[in-house]
Amino acid sequence: MDGLLALAADPAAWAALATLIAMEVVLGIDNLIFISILTNKLPEHQRERARRIGIGAAMLLRLGLLGFVAVIVQLTEPVISIFGKGLSWRDLILIAGGLFLVWKATKEIHHNVDPDPNPDLFDTRAPTVGFAAVIGQILVLDLVFSIDSIITAVGMTEHVAIMVIAVVVTVAVMLLAATPLANFINANPTVVMLALGFLLLIGTTLIAEGFGAHVPKGYIYAAMAFSALIEGLNLLSRRARRKRNPPTPTQASEQSAK
Repeated sequence: MDGLLALAADPAAWAALATLIAMEVVLGIDNLIFISILTNKLPEHQRERARRIGIGAAMLLRLGLLGFVAVIVQLTEPVISIFGKGLSWRDLILIAGGLFLVWKATKEIHHNVDPDPNPDLFDTRAPTVGFAAVIGQILVLDLVFSIDSIITAVGMTEHVAIMVIAVVVTVAVMLLAATPLANFINANPTVVMLALGFLLLIGTTLIAEGFGAHVPKGYIYAAMAFSALIEGLNLLSRRARRKRNPPTPTQASEQSAK
């Protein structure tokens, strides 16, 4: 108790908490985009529950991993050497997660671009994805982002209490933003393609990080913010054109039928 009071009275602790919350929220955006795209493939009555389960699992994973901070930090020790490059468990997890993201984003882009997809390696037997499959895929990426987030947090502060508060606040923000973001992505098909492009970028970055090529996160998020700004301008432009040239009753009925 005395330790918590001492932390509350320490300006450095508050600065670390604010920085850590900002970092966790930014890292959480990646996870949230992935969750939104996956859950939008489910029937509408299952989407909200899947999002809450996915985000709740992310919080439980991160809080659980905080109990093993000493073990998590040791995941940075090399355990295997490939072409003379030592790779740790963290590196292997990042590479596997990045490959999964690249594969998943490529598969979704393929099905969005091809109006009549033929059977190929991207196809699955089921025409629609199942609830359990979506939760399973969310958990895989939750694990990757959780481990990376915890290792980054350990480098910023040594106080587990600060990390716990940052995780809880971040998850609360994700819960509030999940449904509006998912609905926005679902209502704007071009945003889906942009989000999939973000996932490709994030997956490639994870692979690069796993192989020791440090990519400054500021560059990545600056590129994502610029792309989102351009897409926002496109959305405003299309909305303005629709107001100037409203669809005829026939066109409106055709669009509603689609």
